[in-house]
Amino acid sequence: MKYVYLLLLFVPIALYSQTKLSPKKVEKIKEEVDKDVQSRQKEAQVLVDKLFSFAELGFQEFQTAEYITAYLEKEGFTINRDISGIPTAWTATWGKGKPVIALGSDIDCIPKASQKPGVAYHDPMVEGAPGHGEGHNAGVPLNIIAALSLKKQMEAQNLSGTLMIWPGVAEELVGTKAYYARDGVFKDVDLCIFTHVSNNMNVSWGQATGTGLVSVEYTFSGESAHSAGSPWRGRSALDGVELMNVGWNYRREHLSPLHRSHYVIVDGGDQPNVVPSKASVWYYFRGITYNEITDLFEAGNQIADGAALMTKTSVSHRILGSAWPRHFNKPMAEAMYKNIQKVGLPSWSEDDNVLAKALQKEVGSEEKGLETVLDKIGVPKERPISGGSDDIGDISWTVPTITLRFPSNIPGLQGHHWSNAVAMATPIAHKGVVNGARALSLTVIDLLTNPQLVTEARAYFAEQTKNQKYIPLISNEDTPPVYLNSAIMERYKSELSKYYYDETKYDTYLEQLGITYPTIKK
Repeated sequence: MKYVYLLLLFVPIALYSQTKLSPKKVEKIKEEVDKDVQSRQKEAQVLVDKLFSFAELGFQEFQTAEYITAYLEKEGFTINRDISGIPTAWTATWGKGKPVIALGSDIDCIPKASQKPGVAYHDPMVEGAPGHGEGHNAGVPLNIIAALSLKKQMEAQNLSGTLMIWPGVAEELVGTKAYYARDGVFKDVDLCIFTHVSNNMNVSWGQATGTGLVSVEYTFSGESAHSAGSPWRGRSALDGVELMNVGWNYRREHLSPLHRSHYVIVDGGDQPNVVPSKASVWYYFRGITYNEITDLFEAGNQIADGAALMTKTSVSHRILGSAWPRHFNKPMAEAMYKNIQKVGLPSWSEDDNVLAKALQKEVGSEEKGLETVLDKIGVPKERPISGGSDDIGDISWTVPTITLRFPSNIPGLQGHHWSNAVAMATPIAHKGVVNGARALSLTVIDLLTNPQLVTEARAYFAEQTKNQKYIPLISNEDTPPVYLNSAIMERYKSELSKYYYDETKYDTYLEQLGITYPTIKK
């Protein structure tokens, strides 16, 4: 380990060309960038509302990608499109020299989560359509606001450094970040800060709560026949799917309590009077370590093979996505948390809290309103805690990474639900994005002006990866399933497009929709 530290001592010389700045000068720069972020409140509102109105599912974020890349290109960023063969993936870079700092956030939405913003009960804009029931419309706007303010100061102060904004495409399918990591999108990046919507503002270091996963589709192939006339001549692929599911559900009893797994049958045949010759089931296998995930995957493969033997069918599988368990950088997180403490939570209005309490009542949660006490920095748990996954985990094992969670949503909601969309084009989301952008921009200034902080971040990462090497859960032959969700978006896009936000005619999206803020049940 001492050799790693000795090597890293020379990193600042390579990373930085600007003259060392005094603490007083750095604080002055931070004051200016913070002031500039706060002056962009209207810009933040338009960006957040615009992306909310597009409501695009994973791999189908075409309108979102076109709008964001055009916006950033106009601001002087260089756009690289079709990253990893994904039509809606891109990078936007500006600046020169080291360090290269990547600013990422997700952009996709949730199936069947269409919801009018600012309305504290279920009221979809388009019944059955997708909506931002996770709040992924807010993170990239936050990064843009921070980056534009940073760009202004970097130019004024002649600061060396490169900013790279990038999107988490199809995060709900954990569909892309492993491909980014495998394909070297981050090979020249020194540090990564990810942003994700929350109901408070915080950051953590070490192993994060939750799991990693592998997403796998199993396809059984059999023989069709007339279901009544000659069923004995058929070999049902659907029987293979159903027996696999039965076998997996029996296997659960003997799996770690920390594991999570779930499935949907995506193809069960065409009609009852034809024995299904093709059928498919889609699994998520989640575990808290890489080895546990690969063990679950192998168990799934064995059970699928057994189901095929029992039904005289054949089975193949395809990985659709994956996510490593997340591990975040301690020096970066500690620096970020100091800036979070400086910024604090937004000042919520009475209307903000009226909406929050009414929605909490509607979904059966404690009616406590919005958060007013800042979260503490997250530290590793003595015992791992299971839960959700995020493919930012793959990036966190590729380059020193942290995630800033910012306060643009309401506490007490179940997630992946229409209720999580209610706040996401309202003053709650707008205020949270601005405060999040303030904390982000201050932290980036720290990284640009303090070579020692970068050295410490890289040393922590070297220790993190010393005994646990990153091995993608996808292979070199796997390709992103960019066809997913295309049929759903084809069905709803014409209706959703009627609700796209026109900022040239309306001050806010609420105004365009004719919504009184807040709207609650009487």
